[in-house]
Amino acid sequence: MRRGWLAVAAATMTALTACSSGGGGTSSADAPSDPAKVSGDITVLTNRTDLVQDGTLKKYAAEFNKLYPGVKVNFEGLTDYEGETKIRMNTESYGDVLLIPNSLSVGQYPTFFAPLGDTSLATTFDYTDHATVKDKVYGLANIGVANGFVYNKAVWAQAGITEWPATPEQFIEDLKAVKARTGAIPYYTNYKDGWPLTNWSNVLGSPGCDAGARDALADTDEPWTAGKDLHAADKLLFDIVHEKLAEPDPTTSNWENSKTLIGSGKVGTMWLGSWAVSQMQAAAKAAGQDPSTIGFMPFPARSGGQFCSVLRPDYQYAVNVHSKHKDAARAWLDWFITKSGSAAAEASISSVKGAALPDSLKPFQEKNVRFIQESQSKIDIVNKIDKASEIGITSQDYRRRLVDVARGSAGGDADSFFKDLNKKWSDSRRTIAG
Repeated sequence: MRRGWLAVAAATMTALTACSSGGGGTSSADAPSDPAKVSGDITVLTNRTDLVQDGTLKKYAAEFNKLYPGVKVNFEGLTDYEGETKIRMNTESYGDVLLIPNSLSVGQYPTFFAPLGDTSLATTFDYTDHATVKDKVYGLANIGVANGFVYNKAVWAQAGITEWPATPEQFIEDLKAVKARTGAIPYYTNYKDGWPLTNWSNVLGSPGCDAGARDALADTDEPWTAGKDLHAADKLLFDIVHEKLAEPDPTTSNWENSKTLIGSGKVGTMWLGSWAVSQMQAAAKAAGQDPSTIGFMPFPARSGGQFCSVLRPDYQYAVNVHSKHKDAARAWLDWFITKSGSAAAEASISSVKGAALPDSLKPFQEKNVRFIQESQSKIDIVNKIDKASEIGITSQDYRRRLVDVARGSAGGDADSFFKDLNKKWSDSRRTIAG
C-alpha cells in the first residue's frame, strides 16, 4: 500500500487527546554525532507493506548497519496505516519511528513526537514548516510530491488524445473518448480503499496557481462555489462519476489491483501524487508493458497560460516521544532521508534541498508547468473551521458521499451537495470567528 502525504489534517484526533494525558514530555531526538555510540532495537511503522514484504526495507537496514552496527531496525507494515496508527497512539507503543498520521493536527505534535531540532533544519530540508510548532520541528519528509493525474499514455493515444486537457470540460471530453475508443475504464476512483480520494484536496492551489489557496479557506464563506479550487476539484470528480467514466462498481475497487489495471491499460487515469508513477510503471513492467507508457499530467486548468502543480511533503517521519532509543530512531530517520537513496529509487522528489527532479516530472519542466509550494500560515484556523463543520476536507468520507450522490446511490445532485458543504463551512467559520 502507498499513499502520499495528502494534507495537513483538518480533523483532530479527539480520542488521542483524551487518552494522552498531555503526552511524554519534551525530550528531544537529537542527531547523534558518533555512530559507534548508538545502540538499541527500534521499530519503524510504515504504510509500505510492499517494501516490507519484498525485502526492500531490510536491504536498506543492512546498509544502515554498516554505519550504525549497534542498532537493530525492525519494520512493521500496516495495511490500514491511518486507522491502525490512530488506535495505537492511545498508548505509548506506536513504534520508535513512524509516519505522522494525517488525522493528527499540527498543534498535537509535541504531545506525541520528540522535537528533531529548530527551524534551522529548513536550511537542509524542504517542508519543515509543515511540522513546526513554536520554532521546533517535529517531522521530516523523505520526499515531496507534485500532484496530478497518473495516466496510461498508450490508452490516451489510442483514444486520439495527444495534448494535455487544459480545462475540466476538455478533460471530461477526453475521458469520453477513452471510453468510446478503447476498452479501458477511463478513470478509477479507488473508492473502497478510500484514502486515494483524499488526494483531491491537494488540487488546492493548482487551478488558480495560488500558493495561498488553502490559507484562503480561513477567509472564505463558500469554498464550493464556481471559481474556487475546491469546487473545481469536486465538480470534476462529480462529473467523472456522474458521466459513468469511472469504474462501474466503486465499492469493489482495490488499490493494489488498480496498479495492475492502469499498468496493463485496463484503466486510463487516476488522480494521485507523483510518488505513484514509479509504482504504476513497475506494474506496467510486470504486465509485460513498457513502463514509459505511464505518464503524469497536471490538473486541467491554466493561469496566465501556465499549468500549475502544488508541491507538498509526503508523509513526514517522526520519533515517538516515548521511545527508549531516540538517538537510534533519529539516526535511522536521518540516514533514510539523506543517504538511503530511497527517493531516487522511488522516482520521487527528495526533501533534501537542491536535489534534482525525477525523470517522471521532466515533462512538467519541458511544458513549463509552474511548481508552487503551499503556504501554511493560516492552517490552524482552517483546521478549526473544518473540524467544527464536520466536513473533513482531507478525509475520505465526504468524497465518498460525493461519489455516491454522483452515481445515484445517494439522494441529491451536485448543486445540493455543494450548497450543503458551503452552509456547513460558512456556519462553522462564523462560529470560529466569533
